[in-house]
Amino acid sequence: MAASIKDVAKEAGVSIATVSRVLNDIDVVNEETKEKVLVAIKKLGYRPNIVARSLKTQKTSTIGIIIPDISSQFYPEIVRGAEDVANIYDYNIILCNTDLDIEKEMEYLKVLKEKMVDGVLYMSNSLQKDIIDLIRELEIPTVLTETIDEEKSFPSVTVDNLKAAYEATKYLIEKGNKKIAYVGPNDNNVNATSLRYKGYKKALLEMNLEVDQSLISFSGIKAKDGYAAMEKVIDNSSIDGIFCASDEIAMGVINLLRDKGIRVPEDIDVIGFDNIYSSSIFYPKLTTISQPMYDMGSVGMRMLIKIINKQPLGKEHYVLNHKLIERDSCKK
Repeated sequence: MAASIKDVAKEAGVSIATVSRVLNDIDVVNEETKEKVLVAIKKLGYRPNIVARSLKTQKTSTIGIIIPDISSQFYPEIVRGAEDVANIYDYNIILCNTDLDIEKEMEYLKVLKEKMVDGVLYMSNSLQKDIIDLIRELEIPTVLTETIDEEKSFPSVTVDNLKAAYEATKYLIEKGNKKIAYVGPNDNNVNATSLRYKGYKKALLEMNLEVDQSLISFSGIKAKDGYAAMEKVIDNSSIDGIFCASDEIAMGVINLLRDKGIRVPEDIDVIGFDNIYSSSIFYPKLTTISQPMYDMGSVGMRMLIKIINKQPLGKEHYVLNHKLIERDSCKK
């Protein structure tokens, strides 16, 4: 039978009220008494009734994390950084995978509100107006991670996706490439990958190169999407470089090129985005833009915990550093 707060009080020789004060970290208990209570808790294996405590404190020490795709190598690394920080501050995690489904995102937000989570770390494939409106309506403390809303109305942690994509495309141009294809999501949505498309176009225009629509193939973010999208433009024999909005897309693109007998990088340079683990062991190893995934999660979680505890934020919007990683999918 599980130990109760009454058992702890009896073991420590104190009142139930004193045990409650220790559990809620109220400073009126002296150190000697506090130590007795903590020893009794450990000896009896006592675990507080979270539901009862949350009704009293209006806090559950639980944080929801919403991610678009748990099968991706990108998001779990962010979650790992977030969870490590949450553990330090004794918060539990509820992980919600939306499968890139907007309706599922909205449903999870409502469920997390019902579960009385203290806050939400939110990663989204598309920050549509309905999503933004729902977050405001539910009044859950929220930090956006790896993306940012247009009005910058929510605290966020991300990289400068437009600048990073610009640098990736410029890198391909500086390699002597003139006909650079783009494979990835379009700019209809408000998310990180749409900014990458804008960065791609910005680099071409600044280097006096045409934004050739026949070289642009919009796709999802998975390897299979990259493969199918590349198949639509591969007959354009002028292509000499390809900017892909994610590493998974780049892997699909390279697989299609390989199936067509086209060599990377001898015939076409390919650059990815994210620097997921597979990018360093794929053949050829991917040249890519590295995002600090773990740091995104840890910084985002620290921001959220500060908001929950009504502590001031150093900054509302953190833009972390990205880095271009040179490997083997582009000519040296």
